[in-house]
Amino acid sequence: MVGVPTFATPPGFLGLPFTTTPAALSVAGIPLDIGTTNRAGTRAGPQAIRAASRMLVDGAHPVSGVDPATLSLADLGEFAIALGDIQASLALIEQQAALIPHLLALGGEHGVTLPLLRALARRVGQSLALLHVDAHCDTWSESFGQEYGHGSVFFHAINEGLIDPHRTIQIGIRATVQTEVAAWAPARGVTVLSAQDVHAEGIAATIARARAVLGTGPAYLSFDIDALDPAFAPGTGTPEIGGLASWQAQALIRGMAGLDWRGMDLVEVAPAYDVSEITALAGATLAWEYICMVGKDWGK
Repeated sequence: MVGVPTFATPPGFLGLPFTTTPAALSVAGIPLDIGTTNRAGTRAGPQAIRAASRMLVDGAHPVSGVDPATLSLADLGEFAIALGDIQASLALIEQQAALIPHLLALGGEHGVTLPLLRALARRVGQSLALLHVDAHCDTWSESFGQEYGHGSVFFHAINEGLIDPHRTIQIGIRATVQTEVAAWAPARGVTVLSAQDVHAEGIAATIARARAVLGTGPAYLSFDIDALDPAFAPGTGTPEIGGLASWQAQALIRGMAGLDWRGMDLVEVAPAYDVSEITALAGATLAWEYICMVGKDWGK
């Protein structure tokens, strides 16, 4: 083996140099965590995910054969935020995302998804299909007095018409929640599969259900790392037992090939609570799976 040893991989995602010029698919960090409601620290998530991604630079995907090094990729560094101001930060994130054709965002808290959806829905000119993988439904009307906290993302996204609830599926949901909050999204047409549903029905059936819901139009993937069981992802702010295994999450993303993906975010990695970098590595690997999945479709 020749070249740079793994431990000396440059600090960009997958060893990419930092640039200000978007590519066909661009990675950017969004170090926002002022809307968190339990353990803080996701502002350090993007750096931790990038560092863990050094494990993924040695060649092609073992199943699809896609080598990200052959794709048009860029790491744009960190988005600017307004320190201590949620709404001003959301406005800044939306402005920056609007300039990027296809964005893979590394959070940061889940609140960053709302401005990303705002920018993307405006760009495509219609409501988006959504695959939301999470332990939490994130459809509270407010989070402990915060209208735009990280638990209210999809309440606003649905009310603003950014996503089509009939083409939205939430997978992995299992946290305690008020009855009226749990009922809110399904009443509007959202499909919800709990983690127990996934375990009982199997990942193949879950993939088939998700593909049927998402359909053929423009789609977005939002992946909260706490969808994984804490055994696989302890480094997050709101861990919930009984979650997905990392292999299930990998299989889910691989099973989404061929749909009209327009962007992804990977959020809620909080490295201060991580163990041996396993949460950051899970986040980096799922982001890499997305790159290889859309990259395979680009190669057709």
